[in-house]
Amino acid sequence: MPLALLALAIGAFGIGTTEFVIMGLLPEVAADFQVSIPTAGFLVTGYALGVVLGAPLMTLLGTRVTRKRMLMLLMGLFIVGNVVSALAPVFGVMLAGRVVASLAHGAFFGIGSVVAADLVAPQKKAGAIAMMFTGLTVANVVGVPLGTYIGQSAGWRTTFVLVALLGVIGLVGVAKLVPEQPKPEGVRVRHELAAFRNVQVLLAMAMTVLGFGGVFAAITYITPMMTEIAGYSASSVTWLLVLFGLGMVGGNLVGGRFADRHLMPMLYVSLGALALVLGLFTVTAHNKVAAAVTIVLIGALGFATVPPLQKRVLDQAAGAPTLASAVNIGAFNLGNALSAWLGGLVIAAGLGYTAPNWVGAVLAASALVLAVVSSLLERRTAGAEGRIVAGSSAVPVAAPARH
Repeated sequence: MPLALLALAIGAFGIGTTEFVIMGLLPEVAADFQVSIPTAGFLVTGYALGVVLGAPLMTLLGTRVTRKRMLMLLMGLFIVGNVVSALAPVFGVMLAGRVVASLAHGAFFGIGSVVAADLVAPQKKAGAIAMMFTGLTVANVVGVPLGTYIGQSAGWRTTFVLVALLGVIGLVGVAKLVPEQPKPEGVRVRHELAAFRNVQVLLAMAMTVLGFGGVFAAITYITPMMTEIAGYSASSVTWLLVLFGLGMVGGNLVGGRFADRHLMPMLYVSLGALALVLGLFTVTAHNKVAAAVTIVLIGALGFATVPPLQKRVLDQAAGAPTLASAVNIGAFNLGNALSAWLGGLVIAAGLGYTAPNWVGAVLAASALVLAVVSSLLERRTAGAEGRIVAGSSAVPVAAPARH
């Protein structure tokens, strides 16, 4: 794997830390700004919606410069957003800072996925994408737990200052390690948008929204769930997030390896198992050991879907992959926003802190249904094209002359 993938992983590490660390700090932030836990959950929803909006906008703006320069500009935007969050005097300003930081997220992973895939041979594309996303998963093993611990002991504002410094390191890494590439030529908005007329691209993005949304339905409210239901202390959330991150790392690497060989079967297994585990989490959340094991499984199964879903979009939108890739990153975060909002609704309705797990199970099961539909449509289309080719190749042969 090229060294440039390390630079992309460094940037992904910083972005992953800021995206996920808020979940371990929701009670502290809510108490500081004197808002409820569901209201503080809007910091997750707002970030996710910012990714959804920023992914296509920033990607299209990025067609005017080289991909390396655009990646550097995105890291600069990420730094500014986290500084604003760290210094926010009121909840609304912090929410605005989260949105500013989120604008860099989708385009960075979208452009980064294309760069990563272009750096390796065709049969290694999913593995290269997974390598970049390893930075995101490692953030959940190191960055998020450490940020949660620092936030709980030294104040959540300190965490966001350190996250901004991670962004600086990511910016330097991109500048030093990512090779210069020419500005994309002949890229037109109409050409990029044409990919979205492909029903398979839309189905893959819908699978992304629902499948990964299932993970966030549970993980967004992991702190109150573990402290109020499982009986863990607030300080224990740090190592629980480490377990979640370890699961993510393993699932991401396994998903990347098998997606290059058996993409759709990998999605069937991971989405089906994810729906089952999320449903069981409503029961296992009442036991400390069982809850810890379940958290690992959710991380592993959730991130096992990331490389195959991202590669599926790149394959189906081969003629215009950059925008489609970035929008699919936005789709991950649209799922995050949807599930965080739905999870907050069921909690606010008095159904308890384990209720979001049922929301996640339904979302993941819906993604599995779409995966089956996508595969059936693909087989039907391939069969129809095969019949057309066979029919057009049937040339009448003249009967031999009789003598």
